[in-house]
Amino acid sequence: MSFRPSHLAILATALAPLAAGCGDDKRPVTTTISSSPATVAVADSGTSATGGEVTTPSTAPVSYADAEAAYTGREYDEAMDLFAAYIRSNPDNPWGHYMYGLSSWKAGDPEQAVASFDEALRLDPQHRKSLLNSARVLLETSRPREALERVERAMSIEPLSGEGLRLLGRARYELKQIPEAIDAYQRAIALDERDGWAMNNLGLIYIQQDRSDAALPILARAVELRANSPVFQNNLGTALERTGHFAAAKTAYEAALAADSTYGKSAASLARVTPHVEGDTTTVDLAALVTEFQAEVRRWRDSTVETDSAAVRDSTVE
Repeated sequence: MSFRPSHLAILATALAPLAAGCGDDKRPVTTTISSSPATVAVADSGTSATGGEVTTPSTAPVSYADAEAAYTGREYDEAMDLFAAYIRSNPDNPWGHYMYGLSSWKAGDPEQAVASFDEALRLDPQHRKSLLNSARVLLETSRPREALERVERAMSIEPLSGEGLRLLGRARYELKQIPEAIDAYQRAIALDERDGWAMNNLGLIYIQQDRSDAALPILARAVELRANSPVFQNNLGTALERTGHFAAAKTAYEAALAADSTYGKSAASLARVTPHVEGDTTTVDLAALVTEFQAEVRRWRDSTVETDSAAVRDSTVE
């Protein structure tokens, strides 16, 4: 789709920076595994000056389930305290350290999170969730090279992991290894054709490469999967706007704001594109683009199956 001459100058000067949204859903993966609760609850007693018995209050035992309930209830500071108490009584349980790490991360203490994940990995070097979630923390704190090392370790444990491939794409992207990032996202999507975050991230890379035509089918599918995502809708709107589909872009920005009325990027984009909607006679069939993309994914799957099978063979210890 080419631009009308009257729109070229507008887009060259008015388009704001692209929407932030190269990431994943950032929801750390918890576990349902529980361990025996701490059972030590010592009460010291004595005698008062008047002869009455004085008892120091008992310290209630902290169970894994109680601590995890605080985490799932999003009481992250409380979860931190409870898991800290839990691991004092259960220092050899890697899952306790892992959940302490998740709680610390969500409570805003990334350094404690990494240290806790590292302790889980000391106890269990194959603790894949600690590798992946510590990689997320490292990516969020601008340490992509360290993150990449952990993702690659996790991939050596489970090569056919969509989650691992998506994080691999993020790490490669942050390291400016764009072809490798594209390959990782394509493999993640081939493995899980409902991975909307991998699609969003891949589409965003194409937009940044001035390949918005290539981004459109990918982002249309991401929005089909998660229409209530303001990030996905906003990035689809950006791709539509950059390919001259102003009316359709307006609809996408409006959908982003319907999902999150505080999403500032979409508000600014909507204000920018609205004056150019009148007289826009272009049409775009998003459903047809989705069908086109799904056919492309099948081709990716066919071309990667041999590579991924070889990766599984290489990771198998005989």
